[in-house]
Amino acid sequence: MKDNSENTLPGSADLVILGSGAAGLAVALTASLEGLSCVVLEHDSKIGGTSARSSGTVWVPDNRFMRAEGMSDAGPAAEYLDALVGDRAPAKLQQAYLANAPQMQADLEDRAGITFRPYPAAADYRQDMPGAAPGWRALEPLPFDGRELDEDFEHLAAPLPEHMVFGGMMVTRAEAARLLRVDRSISAMLTAVGLVARFLYDRLKWSRGTRLVIGNALVARLWLTCRKQGVQVVRNAETLRLLRDGGRVSGVECRIGGDVHKVEARRGVVLAGGGFPSSAEWRQRELPAPVAEYSPAAPGATGRTIELGLEAGAVLGPDGLDNAQWFPSSVMTRKDGSTAIWPHIILDRAKPGAIAVDETGKRFVNEAVSYHEFVRGMYRADAVPCWMICDRRFVRKYGLGLIRPRAPSIRRYVRNGYIVEGQTLSELASKIGVPGEALAATVARFNRFTETGRDEDFGRGETIYDRNNGDVSHTPNPSLGVIGRGPVYAVKLLPTPLGTSRGLLTDERARALDANGAAIAGLYVCGNDMQSSLGGEYPGAGAQLGQAMTFGWLAAKDAASAKEHPREET
Repeated sequence: MKDNSENTLPGSADLVILGSGAAGLAVALTASLEGLSCVVLEHDSKIGGTSARSSGTVWVPDNRFMRAEGMSDAGPAAEYLDALVGDRAPAKLQQAYLANAPQMQADLEDRAGITFRPYPAAADYRQDMPGAAPGWRALEPLPFDGRELDEDFEHLAAPLPEHMVFGGMMVTRAEAARLLRVDRSISAMLTAVGLVARFLYDRLKWSRGTRLVIGNALVARLWLTCRKQGVQVVRNAETLRLLRDGGRVSGVECRIGGDVHKVEARRGVVLAGGGFPSSAEWRQRELPAPVAEYSPAAPGATGRTIELGLEAGAVLGPDGLDNAQWFPSSVMTRKDGSTAIWPHIILDRAKPGAIAVDETGKRFVNEAVSYHEFVRGMYRADAVPCWMICDRRFVRKYGLGLIRPRAPSIRRYVRNGYIVEGQTLSELASKIGVPGEALAATVARFNRFTETGRDEDFGRGETIYDRNNGDVSHTPNPSLGVIGRGPVYAVKLLPTPLGTSRGLLTDERARALDANGAAIAGLYVCGNDMQSSLGGEYPGAGAQLGQAMTFGWLAAKDAASAKEHPREET
């Protein structure tokens, strides 16, 4: 399979898609299955956007796996979203998501082999809401052999470097947990030997391991299948403007290298550029203060495709609670001077033996809540930034951000300032600038909770979501553990948007709407370019990609059913 990013831009196609993440590729794949010709324009040199560095999980209530197990989920899922989202988004969009997500997943699996497996233990994030599920709604992609992409493998966007082992080997969360037992389990040792042997063999030819999992696996499988369907995926294509034919969007004008091209879009143009998490200007304008300085999203998610839609007459949706999908992250400068951003998702915050404190040295939130709700808690409590506090035993057993569990030494992280060390809580408090007596009192109170297993302040460990992300071998509460006397450590946590939830208004068919609420002919929007169908709420793992692929699927279906509109010369 040869790369077709250069000198292959067609003069016309049925559908032109801007963006090569899960949303854009789902549009292209579905449309091609419906018989349309498609071209995907990616302005970056790599394919996959933020999706390629994500978990690759999709949130699909009432999916076929649930039905096969005899679960009836349509009613509970609707109850859950109604309670969580309320009037923050039009009910018809929530209904469209719930009705079509299972159809999308089944259709792409049956017709194109886009395979997922259920994640029974992935509980919905808001267990305090009626209709929340203990698992099964989140689906994770199967591993993928990157060698199937041939030379194009090197054009697939890589995960964040720190999310790979040995600088290039991908592992799932479950595999990582097994690898920690390599010195105590023969099966774990065999798993490690197999993974490392494959990785070393890959490195004889490739820049990194070709055994792909999570978001990299999802994007690679979508891309390969698109290519087999004849979809043209063009990299390094900067879209300059959308072309208009009367009131209809009829194509795009783009620049590749030094040449400007026009591509006619007979059925329409789809905006799927990933929102604006990587634009400092957009963040300053749309996100709450203190404004996030960093984002783990792909650097190309700058809001440019939203701007193109606005220029064509589309409008932004209403301002939301915070307009972002959040991660609390720690930040470190790498040896080459670049910035490493580590999202504290589930690997450490919920584990027993760590707390988060604000500048007064006090806890302000249940540390085990979802990453999205944790950051919201930071903003509510005026705790930006905050500090995660733990002892050496915790770091050794569970890791801490960029520090992996059982790391033989953490001195370099202390020397470069990534973590702060104190021999006592008083010394640590002095170094991070919080009142020593207050921090000591906070830790003492928290440690008393561990004796009874009940967090009297924030209820940590009371929901199945908290407990699943804790340490199930730890009793009486998987999420509560003692913080020892010393040495003790702190890592600074900052709010970082992985995605954004404010975008262009659409109807339930993913058609862009103008200021009068009318659909703009020939213009579709999906992914984070689209105003969130869930009003910026985050119901469970994979909600961003679930929306992206579902409304991408709907856009393709609508475009396939529309009449062709030949472009007139203007």
